[in-house]
Formats: sequence, C-alpha cells, structure tokens
Amino acid sequence: MFTGLIEETGTVAGIEDRPGGRRLWIAGARVLEGARIGDSLALDGCCLTLVAVEPRRVAVEAVPETLRRTTLGDWRPGARINLERPLRLDQRLGGHLVQGHIDGVGTVRAVSAEGEGRRVAFELPAPLLRFVAEKGSLAVDGVSLTIAACDRTGCEIAYIPHTLAATVAGDYQPGRRVNLEVDLLARYLARLLEEPGPARRAS
Repeated sequence: MFTGLIEETGTVAGIEDRPGGRRLWIAGARVLEGARIGDSLALDGCCLTLVAVEPRRVAVEAVPETLRRTTLGDWRPGARINLERPLRLDQRLGGHLVQGHIDGVGTVRAVSAEGEGRRVAFELPAPLLRFVAEKGSLAVDGVSLTIAACDRTGCEIAYIPHTLAATVAGDYQPGRRVNLEVDLLARYLARLLEEPGPARRAS
C-alpha cells in the first residue's frame, strides 16, 4: 500500500529483454536505503518486487501483462520516473490509499500555465470515467492528486509548483501516456452498486 506522495524521481538505468518479459534496472538514492530483494517499490505508480539490489540501482521484472497494461513498455534508458516505497503503519497518510495496481493508461491532452503552477487535462479510458469526480482523488503516475474538473472524456488537474518540481509531472507534454489508478473506495462502491450481494439476491 502506498500514499501517492513521491519520495524522489529516479531513472531507468538499464533494460534487459527476457522471454518472460523485461528486467528493468532503476537508479535512485533515498528509496535504495535499506532496500532488500523481495521489497516492493512503486515505479510511476506500478507496484513491483525488487529482484536484485546493487549499491546504486535495483532491478524489477515486468511480465508481458504489466508491459501491456501500463506505460512501462514505453520506457527507455534514461527515462525519469516517480519512486515511492510502501507505506509504514507508523506513518501519516498525507495522500490517499494507493495500491500500486494500475487501472488503465491515460493521455495528456493539454498543458497550460495557471499562476505559478500548471493545469493539465487528461484523456481517460472510457471504463474509468465513472470512477472520477470533481474534488475526488486520482493517482497519476503514482502521484496522489485532487481532480479539479471533469468532462465526458477525461479530467483536469491543477498542479502546484512543488509537485511539478518533485515529480515527473513537470515533464508532461500533450500526447504523453500516464499510469492511472482510481480511488480505492470509488472502485469498491461502484462494484457494490453494480451487482447485489448474496443476501440481497436471497430476499
């Protein structure tokens, strides 16, 4: 479980194509402190398991399913990515509950200056539109964000200068693909409303 508060940005230090998918080497600093094989790490919001640990980089493995359903298949050596370690039970929850399970890939539709920050419009996959609401939460590339506005094809988010500087959001340009994870509570509420439970069926 994660908070959506990015600890640092790292870089893709190497990519090894393998029959079962791809091994990705990630360079970082803070998130590597005390890292061990078997630990989880969120990379642009996608939770993966460390399979190798070296002094300045770690490796994760992405299977074909993950490469198809996230932006990880787009990555090239040198790409900058958001990194976050899992939430500890003694931490404050400053963002919102993020599982690291990507629900879909969206696209940056437009970027415009807004004061000292930026307003970014995203086009969302149609199945995810029902989960977004104005002032609701959405994780974009693993960053916990508040939705500023919604329309029939996507949503808009107002980024403050700190987020633009501390995450990959400062690099966004129209056409860029991003990982999306909808709010955990919205997902379960939609499921409950969609299909009645056994007790309701019995009555």
